[in-house]
Amino acid sequence: MAALTLVVVAGGITAWIVAGAVGPAVFHEHMVEAGVEAEPMAVMHAEEAFQSASALALAIALAASVVASLAVSLFLTRRIASSLGTLSAATTRIAAGHLDSRVARPSLGVEFDQLADAFNDMARQLEESDALRQRLLADVAHEVRTPVAVIGAYLEGLEDGVATLTPQTVRVLRDQGTRLARLAADLAAVTKAEQGARNLVLAPTSPDALLTTAFDAAKGRYVTAGVDLTLNVEPGLPTLAVDADRMSQVLGNLLDNALRHTPQGGSVRLGGRLTEDRRVRLTVADTGEGIDPGQLGLVFERFYRVDTARDRDRGGSGIGLAIVRAIVQAHGGTVTAQSAGLGQGSTFDVELPAAPR
Repeated sequence: MAALTLVVVAGGITAWIVAGAVGPAVFHEHMVEAGVEAEPMAVMHAEEAFQSASALALAIALAASVVASLAVSLFLTRRIASSLGTLSAATTRIAAGHLDSRVARPSLGVEFDQLADAFNDMARQLEESDALRQRLLADVAHEVRTPVAVIGAYLEGLEDGVATLTPQTVRVLRDQGTRLARLAADLAAVTKAEQGARNLVLAPTSPDALLTTAFDAAKGRYVTAGVDLTLNVEPGLPTLAVDADRMSQVLGNLLDNALRHTPQGGSVRLGGRLTEDRRVRLTVADTGEGIDPGQLGLVFERFYRVDTARDRDRGGSGIGLAIVRAIVQAHGGTVTAQSAGLGQGSTFDVELPAAPR
């Protein structure tokens, strides 16, 4: 506000000085050219009249412009200050832990609306990350609690002489230790996958070769489980620049996930085709349990399980899809999940950019 006021005042003073210095001199020249210099009194009165009229007109114009400029400036600065104050207050609330804070679009222009939208997106992501963190801690605590309790109970029984170190006791203790080791390995695996962008070994790879290799590797498990696995690859797909080992891990995790959630007698389709925007889409579609539409955006988070009541043996550790997302994003691709609902099956699509020619 002070800066705008300074500009308006400086402009008014400049206009007044210029008009006072230039106007009378130009008017006098015109009077001389008109041949009235012989009447000095008339020239003097005319110049005085010109100066008075010019000063009055200029004063009125400058006063009106100053008032209008200051009014507009005051209105804009108050609107901007109000919007920034709202944003500042929301930022303070988020810093205090209230991650549900949002701001409305101030309608002061595209830039301010973009700022509000960016702030809301940031707040939403922080809220989702905090919810994920809390769920992750709860899941890890739940996974650790049972084996630790079992090991503690057996050790306490051994110390009190209630139990003896039989082969069965050793087997139980070893199983629970293995469960803890598997949890640690799962955490290390997903962390490594999310940091894998620096370790990719990219090479030209045929999508048909990737899908065929994944199909052959999973076929035996599907036959044993009584689930039909089919392969359908569109001919002429462009070459991909990918890390073949990592992409095999992606397809293997998706096929394992589909097998885990498809009952005996069901079917899973593994396919590949070219999208309209010239990207290669790798698809794993099953006729299994399906996913509630409200949970589709969460299935790729660490330790998230569609059915939290499942045990680890049936439901998995909940990191397979998190690893899939991390690897696909490291390749510059996207992975999405689709389902019409529970009991309607699910489809996972991996889209990757074609390798440059």
